[in-house]
Amino acid sequence: MFSGKIKRVNWLTLWIWLLTVGGLAGTSVSVAAAQQKLMVYGDSLVAGYGLNAGEGFPEQLQQALDDDGYDVQVVNAGVSGDTTAGGLARLDWTLSDSPDAMIIVLGGNDLLRGLNPSQTRENLRAILEHVRARGIPVLLCGMLAPVNLGPDYRQQFDAIYPELAGEFGAGLYPFFLDGVALRPELNLPDGMHPNKAGIAKITRAILPHAHALLEQD
Repeated sequence: MFSGKIKRVNWLTLWIWLLTVGGLAGTSVSVAAAQQKLMVYGDSLVAGYGLNAGEGFPEQLQQALDDDGYDVQVVNAGVSGDTTAGGLARLDWTLSDSPDAMIIVLGGNDLLRGLNPSQTRENLRAILEHVRARGIPVLLCGMLAPVNLGPDYRQQFDAIYPELAGEFGAGLYPFFLDGVALRPELNLPDGMHPNKAGIAKITRAILPHAHALLEQD
């Protein structure tokens, strides 16, 4: 009779222990799964053209977010030479990586080719429609047309980013190269792509916007 009581107590203890361990294990899994995936989607400004490993924008942003205590994986989804049309063409298979949030940096190559701003607008709108359909929050980084393309072109192009950000409820960083463009000490010899110091300046400026993006519900 006494031994039977011991057996019942042992089974009860084992059952409680399993529930406790299971609960802790579930908590551990939940914490591990909480890591966010932030995709930086764009052209050579994202891909890290002319830079050494670890010096590109996604990599410097990763380090900055790590330093700020964020549990996030920053994914470099940049392709050098991409226009907004190229970004749209590869979007579906890129999104198969299931990002939790996106920073979009596209349009610079549209400017270099003098493409019609209406094409740029429609390509970016289609990208944002795809991303919104998946419930992914976005920070849209804009570009500004150079003066040599003329005032009409500049007016049409420069309006694209704020208007689309408002239409889709996306975050907006108006000019990705703000404070860096046309400054030789912050650019590679080609005068178009930021060097390591230029990327560091961009990263510091965009970091608060990245915080806000990652903290969206």
